[in-house]
Amino acid sequence: MVNLEWYRTFKSVYKNGNFSVAAKELFISQPAVSQQIAMLEAHVGYKLFNRKSKGVEATEYAKLLNNLIIDALDRLENIENGFRSKAQNSKRLISVGISKNLFSSLGNSLISKFDFIDFTFSENEMLFELIDSKKLDFAIVSKRFDTFDTVYELVGKIKLVMVTSLQQEVATFHEKLKSDNLTEIEQWLNEQKWYSHDARIPHIKLFWLHAFNKKRPSMIANYIIPSVYEMLEILSKNSGIAITWNCNANQFIKENKLKLLWENEKMPDVDVFLLTAKNNNLNSFFEIISNKLKEALA
Repeated sequence: MVNLEWYRTFKSVYKNGNFSVAAKELFISQPAVSQQIAMLEAHVGYKLFNRKSKGVEATEYAKLLNNLIIDALDRLENIENGFRSKAQNSKRLISVGISKNLFSSLGNSLISKFDFIDFTFSENEMLFELIDSKKLDFAIVSKRFDTFDTVYELVGKIKLVMVTSLQQEVATFHEKLKSDNLTEIEQWLNEQKWYSHDARIPHIKLFWLHAFNKKRPSMIANYIIPSVYEMLEILSKNSGIAITWNCNANQFIKENKLKLLWENEKMPDVDVFLLTAKNNNLNSFFEIISNKLKEALA
């Protein structure tokens, strides 16, 4: 039976023209190289190398054999290296930065792909600084940072939507939406109980700006819960309204815990990017994370 290690050894000796150099390259002893070449010569029935004062010289049979096996051997080694790389990647700790607002829907989607992830919660500017200083491997950001030392890829788009609990009465609101009377729509919304993940109500302000052309709503949030996931979970068990990214709301709507109240057409889409530093030897990770994020944002 042919031993593939014989061919690997043959390739190294043929390339280097020296048993000692081949032994160092293969991390085996020189006698082991000599033995494997002798066994291969016995198997093929031809002498493959002639000894010289310095090293060895390939015979015509060796040149023919090299032409026959080199492509197949290279492909086999590439496959082997690919499997080894995947095995190593699955065990490597990677660091991923993401905003707390997007973790439950996007960051959480990466858990099934990697054995070890160190998450950092922060906002766009700080995440960029951590990537730029190579203190983070990857960052999921909602702002484009196009610099010489970083690499980014657009992985999807998100949009703010208004959601409510299943027990919330919404027939009146839908009637007002149909009439397109912004004053009555806003008045009805001001009378409801509101949930926010931040006392500064940034999402509500942004929604009001595009929906009503007002910099600040006249209502205040009734409940401040500094976790988007927990906020939506609690909202699902009570009456009220919240504004969140559609990627966060989708799972709750799919599980019939919340319902979409208003997806205003004036709200702009926001791009989501995967960011990493150049030349960090993490290309395989980047591709895996990118594909997973695209799937989550599809």
